[in-house]
Amino acid sequence: MSFESEKQFNDFQHFARGIRRSGEFSIRESNLLESCGTAMMELHQGTRKPADETEKVFLEQLHGDGVITDPYAKVFKKYLTVIKPRHLHRLCSVGDDEMSGGDFSNNSSEESSIE
Repeated sequence: MSFESEKQFNDFQHFARGIRRSGEFSIRESNLLESCGTAMMELHQGTRKPADETEKVFLEQLHGDGVITDPYAKVFKKYLTVIKPRHLHRLCSVGDDEMSGGDFSNNSSEESSIE
């Protein structure tokens, strides 16, 4: 049988309350990850060799650039995407002008008066 493993897959580093309660995966996806995730991770990392054709197809589709049709590869690719570090884009920046004292004046040669 494909993706056999003696222990259930849990990733408490990325999902503190468990994969099932993370909200990232459907019930079917979380069941598949918990039952077969350890074997999928071992295949992905190269610590385990593919035992049958299903596992070979999993590796080919996971590491290939084509469309993923294998349900195991789809779920594991989604898992890898979810745990990937996210890049934050911020709209503000700290520069030399802001660090030098926070001068909020107009910097024009004319003095404006408030009437």
